[in-house]
Amino acid sequence: MNLPRMICPMGIYEYTRMPFAIKNSTAYFKRMMDTIFQAEILEGWMVVHIDDIIIYSETLEDHVKYIDRLLSKCTSIYLKVSLKKCNFGQKELLALGNKVSGLSLGIDNNKVAEVLQKPVPKNIKEIQSFLGLISYYRSHIKSFAHITSSLYK
Repeated sequence: MNLPRMICPMGIYEYTRMPFAIKNSTAYFKRMMDTIFQAEILEGWMVVHIDDIIIYSETLEDHVKYIDRLLSKCTSIYLKVSLKKCNFGQKELLALGNKVSGLSLGIDNNKVAEVLQKPVPKNIKEIQSFLGLISYYRSHIKSFAHITSSLYK
């Protein structure tokens, strides 16, 4: 992995970890993670979103096998895993504002409460902000385009 280097009078310095403040570093990291875990993703038991990895399985036996495989791969390439950020064997989890359970995808109840607590928009800028907030959940709202069409005029 080629990381940025800096040349200064005291020598050449190179990052030892991915610096997230540099332009495109998130996209580069995402591409790197997708490449590292390509086989697992294609086998259909892993989803990677930047630095979040979700493993799903139908049986506990498969789940343990997948976790072992993931941790072995991480160890072999010196990729650190924060165990305090891990949740193992969950039947339901919150990911990117969604509630994921088996084959269903729902909205996190905290996000629903957040939307309901918003004050009624009073001007165009507030309407646009509100539409931006709820547009993320448009797939969960039947006839979203029809319901919100008058707000876009």
